[in-house]
Amino acid sequence: MNASTPLRHFETTAYRSVFISDTHLGTRGCRADFLADFLRSVSCENLFLVGDIIDGWRLRRSWFWDQHHDEVLRLILRAARGGANVVYVPGNHDEMMRKYVPLGLEVCGVKLQMEAQHVTADGRRLLITHGDAFDSVVRHARILALLGDGAYTLALGVNRYFNKVRIRLGYPYWSLSAWLKRQVKEAVKAIDRFETALADDARRRGFDGVVCGHIHHAEMRMVNGVMYLNDGDWVESCTALVEHHDGRLELVDWVARNKLSLLRNAAGKNVTSKSQLIQSVSVEIAAAQREAATCEPAGG
Repeated sequence: MNASTPLRHFETTAYRSVFISDTHLGTRGCRADFLADFLRSVSCENLFLVGDIIDGWRLRRSWFWDQHHDEVLRLILRAARGGANVVYVPGNHDEMMRKYVPLGLEVCGVKLQMEAQHVTADGRRLLITHGDAFDSVVRHARILALLGDGAYTLALGVNRYFNKVRIRLGYPYWSLSAWLKRQVKEAVKAIDRFETALADDARRRGFDGVVCGHIHHAEMRMVNGVMYLNDGDWVESCTALVEHHDGRLELVDWVARNKLSLLRNAAGKNVTSKSQLIQSVSVEIAAAQREAATCEPAGG
């Protein structure tokens, strides 16, 4: 099965807006196969990429990029070429993209912004930000953040082997890393402080809600009179936030909805080299330029 072949057949669901974050493309923990599957199954007017889409921290240390990663990029670029409003708000793991924000960079219709605003169909104003600016560890103790990233990666590795044993013993999948986060009292307090800080900032700025990612914890609830909307991640939960055409907001748990297993190996094993990736993106850019030239009016 190659990367362009859907895992299963899904009818396309039309949403007004889709929000995804923390895909961490470039890491072995990224479920790019499930993400590509999700992106094939939806169409939308607005696609918001809410940070940590490409994991620059990891790619600087080692290269991992398979066919599913390629497919995710192609699907995002094709959504933009198809007329969707695609906005990329960089996070801390893809902070290398932030230096291009002041330049107003737009690649194949994908707009780079430090933060974004969105008005739902029913008139609610949402602030869209990755959220790391409200994480005191990331802001003031980068070394600790990097150590935390390594520990989290280790926990995910242990989690895979732990669950292989559980499956052999007849037990269902159980997320060790998620359980550890819930059990650590300070982590729970940190999540609560994070949610409150974002909601309070959005309220002070006159927004009705805030959409974020960063902490890999999908949530949709009211915090101090403001909607706190975290779209989760595509490493261990595989969730997205969607807006229906009437303005209704919903968290989609792709694994639970489709009865998928996070233990299932991704189908695409062929690793794409850096040069192959650059070539693939160049092809998409060239296609976008050709389409733009075709659409220009005569004499324009």
